[in-house]
Amino acid sequence: MSQSDRGLRRLAAGTLLVAFQGTTAPDWVLRELEHGLGGVTLFGFNVADPGQVLGLTTALRGAGEPVISLDEEGGDVTRLAYHVGSPYPGNAALGAVDDVELTRRVYRAIGSELAACGINLDMAPSADVNTEADNPVIGTRSFGTEPELVARHTVAAVQGLQSVNVAACVKHFPGHGATRVDSHLAVPVVDVGLDVLRERELAPFRAAIGAGAKSVMTAHVAVPAVTGQTPATLSGAALTGLLRGELGYDGVVVTDALDMHAITKSVGLAGGAVLTLAAGSDLLCLGPLPTYDDVQAIIAEIVSAVREGRLPESRLEEAAARVAALRAWAAGAAGGTTAAEAVEAGQNGAEQKVVGLHAARRAVRLTGSATPLVEPLVIEVDTPPTIAVGDVPWGVGPWLPDAEILRVKPAAADVPGILAKADGRSLVVVVKDAHRHHESQDLVSALVSARPDTTVIEMGLPVWQPDSAAYIATYGAARANAQAAVELLTA
Repeated sequence: MSQSDRGLRRLAAGTLLVAFQGTTAPDWVLRELEHGLGGVTLFGFNVADPGQVLGLTTALRGAGEPVISLDEEGGDVTRLAYHVGSPYPGNAALGAVDDVELTRRVYRAIGSELAACGINLDMAPSADVNTEADNPVIGTRSFGTEPELVARHTVAAVQGLQSVNVAACVKHFPGHGATRVDSHLAVPVVDVGLDVLRERELAPFRAAIGAGAKSVMTAHVAVPAVTGQTPATLSGAALTGLLRGELGYDGVVVTDALDMHAITKSVGLAGGAVLTLAAGSDLLCLGPLPTYDDVQAIIAEIVSAVREGRLPESRLEEAAARVAALRAWAAGAAGGTTAAEAVEAGQNGAEQKVVGLHAARRAVRLTGSATPLVEPLVIEVDTPPTIAVGDVPWGVGPWLPDAEILRVKPAAADVPGILAKADGRSLVVVVKDAHRHHESQDLVSALVSARPDTTVIEMGLPVWQPDSAAYIATYGAARANAQAAVELLTA
């Protein structure tokens, strides 16, 4: 391979954020980092404990200068706490409290933990305005339904993360909140005019850009007024015209995972990589599915596209310059808190030990009156996780060790059997996003009808509310949310 070819391949590899299975870095990842690979995205299956993650990121840094990223939103979407649930409530809870200083503190605590583990890019916060209650992928990941509220808390989240030199990645541009389709599975459409888009979807992104957000993540969402039927991730009109041009953004543009069906089922993984780079992306998150063979094929396709004139080499050089600036800032070159100080803050950990639970306690809402628990029977209504959340544990079990807890699938639940078992005992029913699942509503309604003294705990969005004696809304299913709800029952 000529020096020119090696240089081009290095530029192509530098645009990729790859993933891998396991808690140690495979040889191919270390080898590619030596040859200019942009970085990695970590998932729950890469995480055992903070010490292991720090060892992993140290090994990655020993091979190159990687961007090391993950999705740590707090609330339902967590990677560091994937196996136990997050100690921080998510955006819906923070939006319900509506205290921007609290949001800043929560995200600073999250950032301190990430910095202590060697992570320099957090794919958060979600800046989506969740105007569609039946949204299958955003929901509690959004600060709320009002653009101004979402904007001010997005700014606070960006400031909190970046105060400890962890780059924020504000997502999902130009907005995923008004959709009823999960872009992991198909291409959602936000069919609104430019005026609505500017006033609603774009308001939080405009505010985040003004606050100095280091990166913005694209959405695989079509906005006909801007992109036609093309997902924004692949649209120059969205990324270069709207984001770079109208909003004046010059930071790093990161794609949502390219292994999602919105891309793979339309233009393919390698084809999508070339198209999104041409549209204006700088770092391509490949997601957990692509193999090393896929990564090599993507690099080869990017190189071919440059050689054939389908992708200007200057576009890769521009991306490399932006990513280099991001790395330098995260390393402390931009001033402010240094990486070493962030690690020390994460190790001390006093703030994060209290701020998450404090925030969850402020967010929780009780309607009606909870009576003292007597030999409680807790029915947790099984709710399938979204792909973004994954199989993160949720429920109140850790905080009610003496209760009998049954996890039931709503369609198969034995209502007479549950009622018989609950005779003479307190009945607590725990649901998540009941408004999106009619079978959950039917089960809860049947139990509440027979036992009006039932306490219902909603750990998703409190859109649907049964007429129970007590109704507790947590605005999320994080570990902190569950503890705050149980405290109301046992105080």
